[in-house]
Amino acid sequence: MIVEFEAGLTHTRARKGLAVAKVEDRLRGIMPKLSASQRRRPLELHDKGEHTPAEPAELFTISRTTVYRELQRRSGKTTR
Repeated sequence: MIVEFEAGLTHTRARKGLAVAKVEDRLRGIMPKLSASQRRRPLELHDKGEHTPAEPAELFTISRTTVYRELQRRSGKTTR
């Protein structure tokens, strides 16, 4: 019973904190690893046809998934 009470308090505090962050416009979620200018460079390397998606990913210490995701965003296609 005490554990349930504490869980309820934690949940309430978390909700209040999220509400305050939303009002103060600090609620942003996960921030992107690369800036807009940094995202262009791996795509440029890939577009030249000289590099596979794995090579720019390794160069910029990002995952191949990130490179593929940026390629999809640029082409306007979504998988969801």
